[in-house]
Amino acid sequence: MEKKNETRKIQRSYTLRERFDYWFDNRVSKGSLGFIHFLIVACVVCAVLIAGLIILFGFNEEGEVASVFWDSFATVINAWMPSFEDGSPGYLVMMSIIAILGVLFTSVLIGIVTSAIEEKIDNLKRGNSLVLETDHIVLLGFTPGECTLLNQLILASDGKPGCIVVAEDLEREEMEQSILENLDVPKNFRIVCRTVDITDPASIEKCSVETCRTVIVNPTDDLKTIKAVLAVSALLEEKGVPEIRVNAIVSRNEYRFPPSLVETNNITTLQSNDILAKLIAHSCTQNGLSKTFRELFNFEGSEFFLVSMAGIEGKTFEELMVRMDNATPIGIMREGTISLNPPGECLLLESDKILIFAENPDTAKLLSSQETTLFDQELNIVDDETETDTVIFGHNETLPVILHELPENISHVHLVGQQTSEEEREELENVAAERNLELKYITENIRSETALLKIAKIAEHIVILNNHDLDSDEADMETIFLLLNLRDIRKRYNLSFNITVEMQSERNQKLVGSGDNTDFLVSSSMSSLFLAQLAESPELIGAFREILSNKGNEVYLKNAGLLNLTGKHTIRELRQILLKQRYILLGYLDSQKNSSFNLPLQEELDLISTDSLIVLGEN
Repeated sequence: MEKKNETRKIQRSYTLRERFDYWFDNRVSKGSLGFIHFLIVACVVCAVLIAGLIILFGFNEEGEVASVFWDSFATVINAWMPSFEDGSPGYLVMMSIIAILGVLFTSVLIGIVTSAIEEKIDNLKRGNSLVLETDHIVLLGFTPGECTLLNQLILASDGKPGCIVVAEDLEREEMEQSILENLDVPKNFRIVCRTVDITDPASIEKCSVETCRTVIVNPTDDLKTIKAVLAVSALLEEKGVPEIRVNAIVSRNEYRFPPSLVETNNITTLQSNDILAKLIAHSCTQNGLSKTFRELFNFEGSEFFLVSMAGIEGKTFEELMVRMDNATPIGIMREGTISLNPPGECLLLESDKILIFAENPDTAKLLSSQETTLFDQELNIVDDETETDTVIFGHNETLPVILHELPENISHVHLVGQQTSEEEREELENVAAERNLELKYITENIRSETALLKIAKIAEHIVILNNHDLDSDEADMETIFLLLNLRDIRKRYNLSFNITVEMQSERNQKLVGSGDNTDFLVSSSMSSLFLAQLAESPELIGAFREILSNKGNEVYLKNAGLLNLTGKHTIRELRQILLKQRYILLGYLDSQKNSSFNLPLQEELDLISTDSLIVLGEN
């Protein structure tokens, strides 16, 4: 028992060579600087040793001791071979030895310095150096070829100097080359790329997040996005700057951040799947709505601004609507809360801020009351009772939301290629029952042209959903293949259905173009637009959430014929007529799907039945 409890200490003797090798390895492992230190010490020791031997054996003859040491050091540094006349044979031999050592010293030193320089250059190429910027934007996450977000942030700067630090676990050269190929960066704007693990706080630190203006987590997959948000929030808390806002898009509702965490860490998020599902449902019967959304939320043309205006106290929102030129009022901010589309009789206070849609916050002007006239005309809306059928190809987690958001005139939905569990099918049936929809499941092979033609003849509206369980490129290519076949069938058989397509990558969408009665909703592109708005206008987050949610005011395309507004009308007349029906006129979409926003109050439109008005309202 005692032997079992004894601790055995194995002692081993090491040779001098082994000890030196171990010590030498430890010194070299410290990098180039450690090796240079060792080399200098070794050279000094050798120079002193050679000088000592020369003096000891009297090889210096009548030379001074100090000069011998100096010659020894000079020779090892310069690798200078002594000439025959410099001294005795013993002196020449010793100095030749130190000269040879000097050659080795110089060669090794040059090699070390060269390696150190190459290592530094490689680090710079990989983007490992610290960023020394202030008031910049930190963009965590980058996909080569996807530059919509960067482009929007540059446009938002409105020509002012700025800097964006792009961080991703990619080679710096790869990111810079992709940006160079896909984006025109103004000379006064800088994009700095860094190779960073965006889920690691220590790695993110090189982006100088503590001195930035805002942090944007660019969509990758949800789990990586969440880890990146938590990583940067932890770093900001450690640096003592938790007030810096972190903006992110998360696709699935189950990854919604708890409110307490959002408030504590100043996090702003949107659920993109719900937003896209709503847009898909509305776009399938309102051809051109997806393009309109992109125009509303990008930084080209008109944007959303909060402005203070003199002379509004005591006026109604209706008066403001018919007197504001070069901008469209869409809401008011009172006591920090934004109210979209308030009633026309709502009285304004001097302290109110007006939410406008305009090209520039300074362009909005209030015309005098003498220049305006109020009209009493009300809309005589024609109900569109024509019921249409919709075909939906594919399945993902957004399908229940799409069914719930479909317009009222859709009564039958044909679901093609549904690989659903019993639980998922039960959820779809419950939504359909709530909306009084009749669901029909089609199991025919869509690879067969005969089957695809039969399906294509069923409905006026076709939706192609993206498979979120596949890799983005693979899922997009499946979608593209189906789209190309449907377009071909529509052309060859002279059919008139419109197609709404969900895709994940902007690069893939460019392969098949646009137009041809096809609406594209690209998740990466739409998410980039929303992120840019969140980053540049955090005070408008409440308004954006309402416009992009399933509740409250939303954007619609209202047919001029169904509104009984065909014929000639000025913009002022249209604004007031629509406001009485609780709609705000944002713009106009002609029959060729060309849109116009913020037209002058006095401009007259000659509307035909195929034109549409872009409005903000609750239904």
